[in-house]
Amino acid sequence: MLVNKTLAQFSDWSYFTAFAIYLVAFVVSIAYYSRRIAAAEAKIQVAERELVAAGAGDGATTTSVADSGESATKASASEPKNLALTNRLGVVAEMLIYVGVAVHFASVLLRGLAVQRFPWGNLYEYVSVSILIAMVVGAGVLHRETMRVFWPWMLAPILALMFYGGRKLYAEAAPVVPALQSIWLPIHVSIIAIGCSIALISGVASILYMLRMYNRKGNEKGFLGKLVAPLPDAQKLDAIAYRTAIWSFPLFGLGIVLGAIWAESAWGRYWGWDPKETTALISWIIYALYLHARATSGWRNTKAAWINIFGFATMVFNLFFINMVVSGLHSYAGLN
Repeated sequence: MLVNKTLAQFSDWSYFTAFAIYLVAFVVSIAYYSRRIAAAEAKIQVAERELVAAGAGDGATTTSVADSGESATKASASEPKNLALTNRLGVVAEMLIYVGVAVHFASVLLRGLAVQRFPWGNLYEYVSVSILIAMVVGAGVLHRETMRVFWPWMLAPILALMFYGGRKLYAEAAPVVPALQSIWLPIHVSIIAIGCSIALISGVASILYMLRMYNRKGNEKGFLGKLVAPLPDAQKLDAIAYRTAIWSFPLFGLGIVLGAIWAESAWGRYWGWDPKETTALISWIIYALYLHARATSGWRNTKAAWINIFGFATMVFNLFFINMVVSGLHSYAGLN
């Protein structure tokens, strides 16, 4: 099977262009997030001044009351302008994300056309497709204005994965090994990739939920309190983690089942306790425990969130350590 080098080159360029666009979106989203932090601090200061003005009768001078009222009025007057600029930054970041997703999709499509197959035959391609799916799902879940504050936290691991994938996992466009030349490749890997991508959003939401639980809305303290101040309340973050896990869990389980069917046709057995099979099963069981804990009275708090975070950690462990270090029947990373 011949490889179209021109399309492969365009695919690589599109990949790094998408990374650059995501990076710019990340910077803009950080600026948006920073302004949201500043706005939260300004509201606290205005509230404190109003309290001072209200309690001025207890020995406070008329001048101090007037100064407090004047400063509060100035802050209120400048608030619409600051809010408009903040909202524009949020819109720009979101638009950049949409453009980045389009360019990233072009990269995956061009890679597939270049090699004349579904483009997830090695670890570089799998990571690229998984990131694309995560960004598409994220764009759908986080499209509301109130959820734009989620993007800096989401883009940070996305950019780290994309940078590592492009630098350390990159494999030139080429036909896959004979063991992967099967109709089961796009079916099994696609479903696994979708499940893992949604789990990324769920894991990030649970991490933010933990941070918010230790810094309740309105009671933020210290540097960490300022950092999480723009985030929604803990219940909304927990709802995002739970709802995305509900989608991720059956998809990931279906992917494991379809992988077992493929294994029977390729290796003559459904299950062989290969390292990747075993770790994937462990991850799926952990997510089952999370969903059970989340629905159980007394566990619907940080305990369940920790289980979700641990489940996501096992997926990351399976993606990198098992693929790159441990030798097994699933060693098709495509690394030199």
